[in-house]
Amino acid sequence: MWRFLAALGLCLALGACATATRYSAARDVHALLVSIRDEDRMGFEAHIDRPALKAEIEQRLVKASPAKARGLDGLAAILAPQLAGVISDTLIQPRVFRAIADDYGYKTSTSLPNSLAITGLLKTLPDGRICATQKKDGPCLLVFTRQDGTWKLSGFEGDMKMLRIKL
Repeated sequence: MWRFLAALGLCLALGACATATRYSAARDVHALLVSIRDEDRMGFEAHIDRPALKAEIEQRLVKASPAKARGLDGLAAILAPQLAGVISDTLIQPRVFRAIADDYGYKTSTSLPNSLAITGLLKTLPDGRICATQKKDGPCLLVFTRQDGTWKLSGFEGDMKMLRIKL
């Protein structure tokens, strides 16, 4: 009986720890959403890991390079990384992520969910990062890494077509 109670207590403690981590991340995700909604560049920059996000987007752009698909590997190898760098810099800005927020259902005409609601859409990954999903138990779309006490957007796993400049 004592073993069962001890095991139950351990499970509850671990579950509470995971929930506390997701809630902590949800507060920073909410702050990121506010910065995106308000097109607040400084707030946006405070909640993203630009080097990590840029590297991931560049890697995905180079991998999907149409020149590579047409057999221009040499030219693609030379030009694709430079073009991907310019494109990724252009894509990592509040108004581009405004379009992603719209796809998530956070239109400018709707209010942002509170941190508790966001917590339900976050998953803890095995490596300690947190990912945001569009639906409970759905695939990861945005990945957050904790840096200096703040959860920062460090990866984008959604469809690259979602990264578009909204005019």
